[in-house]
Amino acid sequence: MAREIAKPNERSGPAPMDPFAAMRAEMDRVFDSFLTGKSGRIPSLFTSDEGVASLPNIDIRENGTEVVIEAELPGMKDEDVDVELRNGMLTIRGEKKIEEEKKEDDYHLTERRYGSFQRSFRVPEGIDEGKIDASLENGVLHIALPKKDGTSAKPRKISVAPK
Repeated sequence: MAREIAKPNERSGPAPMDPFAAMRAEMDRVFDSFLTGKSGRIPSLFTSDEGVASLPNIDIRENGTEVVIEAELPGMKDEDVDVELRNGMLTIRGEKKIEEEKKEDDYHLTERRYGSFQRSFRVPEGIDEGKIDASLENGVLHIALPKKDGTSAKPRKISVAPK
């Protein structure tokens, strides 16, 4: 059976496009427009100066007596933040509401923006869940998870013996 081979100058149109590349490009476009607000919607309240949506910055550290979680929540009030412990998961939720009103001689502008976030963390073993404490001061949420008395912070090496 003879096959006809096309000569390079006889090709009609460009080489076939990778369908997955087209799908990736479209997904990138959708996420970019969603995260940066370029879709015509109001941008997210939790955005950086570059316009990229983000969750609040979180710091987690441990010392001999407690685990400390700190979240940066500038401009938020304690009634806008909810901290919940359920089934060993600590969840921080918040909603930021901004309402601005400008009145000038020739115009009146009222602008409302809303944004919400949620972050969850597994509470480590050895935490006294009944003594967890949270406070919000100067835009920083501080959550203290005290360790139970007698909880060892140092890992113990266990040797493995052959049978």
